[in-house]
Amino acid sequence: MNGNLELIAYLIYLPISIGLTTFVSQHLFKNSKIFMLDIFHQKEEIAFATNKLFKIGFYLLNIGFALRIIQVYTLSNYKDLVEALSAKIGGFSIYLGVIMIFFIIFFLKGRKASKEANLKLKKSS
Repeated sequence: MNGNLELIAYLIYLPISIGLTTFVSQHLFKNSKIFMLDIFHQKEEIAFATNKLFKIGFYLLNIGFALRIIQVYTLSNYKDLVEALSAKIGGFSIYLGVIMIFFIIFFLKGRKASKEANLKLKKSS
């Protein structure tokens, strides 16, 4: 029975962790296009290309981490299954939130640096 519960845990955990990563990624990178356009001075081609590269990196980082922490130890009953899934999915959700905030801060800092560089260029002209 233990092997079956562990398999069930994996079959529940993987789609949820990948689904959460996809959900967060779609919203984060849809809204970050505005920051990228501002950072790259309205140059759409480089802004969107950079945004796509960040999105790929986001997927690799988060799905890789989700797979890295997948191991579920011996489960003897459904209570253990629910507790293990709660710990894994909860921990991954917290991690995903922290990474999302990191990316937002990164976009904001890039935007700030871009505006400062623009001001320096305008003052020197």
